[in-house]
Amino acid sequence: MNKELLGKVKQKKEAYRGWKQGQVAWEEYRETVRAAREQVRKAKALIDITLARDVKDKKKGFYRYVSEKRRTRENVGPLRNETGDLVTQDMEKAEVLNDFFASVFTGKYLNRTAQVTEGRDWENAEPPTVGEDQVQEGS
Repeated sequence: MNKELLGKVKQKKEAYRGWKQGQVAWEEYRETVRAAREQVRKAKALIDITLARDVKDKKKGFYRYVSEKRRTRENVGPLRNETGDLVTQDMEKAEVLNDFFASVFTGKYLNRTAQVTEGRDWENAEPPTVGEDQVQEGS
């Protein structure tokens, strides 16, 4: 990453911190995020183009790039089951995920989602903060 890109990412982090503390407006924060995202995408595209152009001469770099892309994250964080309890064991997490994805075919979670979205006008509302999310989950 070049200095300009690192600066944009740093600005994004500072804007987020400011927004969480109420010092930065939501629109200003979103504009900072968009600018940083655009610059990161351009940098990634440039890397891909350079890699594709030099693949004949520098195969080692290409295979290193592919190897990095193949790495996957194997850990799944803690989840909440239907009763709201925190699930941390791998088998329990697998069951929670299986139940959730199976619900797509049975429509089990459909009513629950509809109830949550009907209670609030999200289109005109200010986005929720972390504190609001935690309060809503607890009540």
